[in-house]
Amino acid sequence: MTQPDDFGFGEEAAMLKASARKFFSEHFATDTLHRMVAADHDPQRMSACAWDRTLWQQMVELGWTALAVPESVGGLGMPLVAVVGLVEEVGRAAFPCPLLATLNATYVLAACGSTGEAALAEIVEGRTASLAITNRQGSWDSVDTDVRCAQGRLNGTAWFVQDARKVDRLLVSAQTSSGQALYWVATDADGVTVIPDAIVDLTRDQAHVTFDNAVAQEVSADGLAALTQAMPAIWTLLAADIAGAAEWQLQATVEYVNTRQQFDRPLGFFQAVKHPLVDVMILIDQCKSLVYNAACACDTEPSRAAAAAHMAKAAASDTAAFASGRSVQYHGGIGFTWECFVHLYFKRQKHSQLLWGDAAWHRAQLADIVIGKVA
Repeated sequence: MTQPDDFGFGEEAAMLKASARKFFSEHFATDTLHRMVAADHDPQRMSACAWDRTLWQQMVELGWTALAVPESVGGLGMPLVAVVGLVEEVGRAAFPCPLLATLNATYVLAACGSTGEAALAEIVEGRTASLAITNRQGSWDSVDTDVRCAQGRLNGTAWFVQDARKVDRLLVSAQTSSGQALYWVATDADGVTVIPDAIVDLTRDQAHVTFDNAVAQEVSADGLAALTQAMPAIWTLLAADIAGAAEWQLQATVEYVNTRQQFDRPLGFFQAVKHPLVDVMILIDQCKSLVYNAACACDTEPSRAAAAAHMAKAAASDTAAFASGRSVQYHGGIGFTWECFVHLYFKRQKHSQLLWGDAAWHRAQLADIVIGKVA
């Protein structure tokens, strides 16, 4: 199937993206973010989980958590190309919330078919969710999990669970006697313990979750197939978040170098400053092109989705690293201070750069698709 014009990014998608940008510009300025997550500069502070639940509830009422839920289950059933536009704006605002985690779980549940509909209905009702599918080694291969299930009870630990303290439900990958299955469990259920991790990103929280004979509902007996189908969308969504955050980094840095004077000229006058910032702009454009290409492939050409998503996340990880370095460097001495907003995005980007695989990992996976696995 040939890709549609403009990747299928139609009027509804454009309106959603524009409304999201307006929403955050009116309700969540960057200084608000700084006060929320960076009030305590003590390096020995406990890992926090700071977020605006009132603003989050408004996002739920706008239907953002149900965007990817199929219409047959009561959701909006919007294409991925529209959802990535929204996620870009979440990344630009660096808004602490479980939207990305919930969307990730949504795509996996949708891939489960009819057995995932009950869980999807909970998301439509406003429940939030996150994936608990990663082992202690941090393998991003869907087949790797440290959780086991026997007779409907989970035991073991899921690692690197995103926004675990913000969500109501977990979608857990577990090994069974007959293969790998997916289970739906409440975060406050008996036998479930959420243990916060100390991470550099102040706008997110992460945890490892232990299961001690926890009762869970099976949503798919073939969990590996569902995860394999959904992962391209998950990689693409994170790449969109990175692109949005990188745009903020570029805009904030350009504004600073055009204001800061040195040798009676704005810093932006000097080629040593302006040329690398053009390189940032080019990387962002490349990243966004690959993101929308991957989203369109997920919507219209599933056979191409994995390869396109690997390209998007690889480019996004490179963009995150380069844009973060330039944003701090060109803010000069102030860029290293806690009071400067730049460090919030730098840390978010560093987390996103490695989450669900860094650039090298994704290029290796792409090589396996294009030229075959190494013997």
